[in-house]
Amino acid sequence: MEKTVLLLNGPNLNLLGTREPEVYGHTTLKEIEQHINGIFLAHQIQCQTYQSNIEGEMINWLHAHRTADFLIINPGGYTHTSIALRDAILGIAVPCVEIHISNIFKRESFRHHSYISDIAVGCVMGLGVYGYELAAQYALKHLQSP
Repeated sequence: MEKTVLLLNGPNLNLLGTREPEVYGHTTLKEIEQHINGIFLAHQIQCQTYQSNIEGEMINWLHAHRTADFLIINPGGYTHTSIALRDAILGIAVPCVEIHISNIFKRESFRHHSYISDIAVGCVMGLGVYGYELAAQYALKHLQSP
């Protein structure tokens, strides 16, 4: 497999399936990762997945995988707070799509700002876990275009 896509999930997303199911649904992170891995494997593309509740670990993981071809990221709460995560994404220079399961603009006002959106190729939000699949489909299109 010559191409690699990264799927990075931030804080509290390890609790998907049980955490606030009225907001985030009942699908677990493991189920999401398996589904997305399957999409990429069907196209002979490697998918590396990682989740951390710790900002520095997320940054270190990005640095260690800086030769990847595409990044799908749900930064979780770091969306609204982490300039360091933003700088890491810029530093590895890998195109990315930002994902949010909920629509951040329908939530508390402190969630309305993202430090990632303006450096991302695109953003998918408010479509539940289906947003991961949409981001994966876009990554495929991006990687297969000349």
